[in-house]
Amino acid sequence: MRVRVDPGVCVGAGLCVLRVPGMFDQDDTDGTVVLLRADPDPGEEDAVLKTVTSCPSGALQLDR
Repeated sequence: MRVRVDPGVCVGAGLCVLRVPGMFDQDDTDGTVVLLRADPDPGEEDAVLKTVTSCPSGALQLDR
């Protein structure tokens, strides 16, 4: 599993940062998503999957 982000689509809701703070952050200037690392740890995979599927703007994608 590998995570990709599209900051141009992001609305800055920050749900990803709240759910998996070790993988996602927000840009200080506009609040859009910043990917800290693309490969989740095995214990994070369920949380990452839920986060990607619940992103309100669709800015997060998974490659499997």
